Amino acid sequence: MTHLNDYLQHLTFERGLSTLTCKSYTRDIKLLESLAGDTALELVQITQIRRYIATLHSRGLSGKTIARALSAWRGFYDYLIHHKGFSQNPVIGLRAPNTAKTLPQALSVDQAVKFVDIKGDGLLEQRDHAILELFYSSGLRLAELVNLDIERLDFSEGTVTVTGKGSKTRIVPMGGHAMSAIQTWIECRALIPISEKNPNAVFITRQGRRITPRAVQYRIKIWAIKQGVNIDMHPHLLRHSFATHVLQSSQDLRAVQEMLGHANIRSTQVYTHLDFQHLATIYDKSHPRALKK
Repeated sequence: MTHLNDYLQHLTFERGLSTLTCKSYTRDIKLLESLAGDTALELVQITQIRRYIATLHSRGLSGKTIARALSAWRGFYDYLIHHKGFSQNPVIGLRAPNTAKTLPQALSVDQAVKFVDIKGDGLLEQRDHAILELFYSSGLRLAELVNLDIERLDFSEGTVTVTGKGSKTRIVPMGGHAMSAIQTWIECRALIPISEKNPNAVFITRQGRRITPRAVQYRIKIWAIKQGVNIDMHPHLLRHSFATHVLQSSQDLRAVQEMLGHANIRSTQVYTHLDFQHLATIYDKSHPRALKK
């Protein structure tokens, strides 16, 4: 645990990683310690790491999840070699098992519009309406939305400035419906005593505290039931829907990459597959020779 605490200090203050990223590293490294049991980390061999991978795979963890854990372990061992005198990195050269690639789910345009169009004059209704409109309007990540401060909203330009992964800042357009919903919410927000800890937070609870990611996830599932959208709703689904719908309309992959804040366009290219699926569905429905009857 001492090594882990020192490593987290290194990640936070020397590498400048976010709190959320450090939590992910902590979870993955504690998993390694659990798998190692009574074996000291400096004595773990590559054969044991292979066995840990097999154990995680047998538990049903995806290749992507295992790959993330291996990356965390590899970085931890690199730190231990350079700062704690460890002699080897047993994770070097190991890869996670391949798993079938799954495309992100996206709502149809009609489903998305139905879902975000919340009615009601109460504080929670106004806040949640603004949250959903902004998710769908601008394709924000959950962490970007909950950490948003009022000074990052520019209603004259119709933009919002967010800080994403790797502490990278980007400017994203806000749609007219989103701006209207947010302005209405900000008027309601003025009626709530604001916590001194987060005085500029855009989205707050009735107690005046910045809303948490867990609360947003919960409210989205509640609204899916109320709005009659029979899908397992989560914040990222609105981000996927935003990207899919913009790409279908514009065919501009680079623009979608910029708005999503993807460092590599390969992360954005998954939406071209979604777009092709949309076109293929239309083809199957409309072309007389598309499918056997």
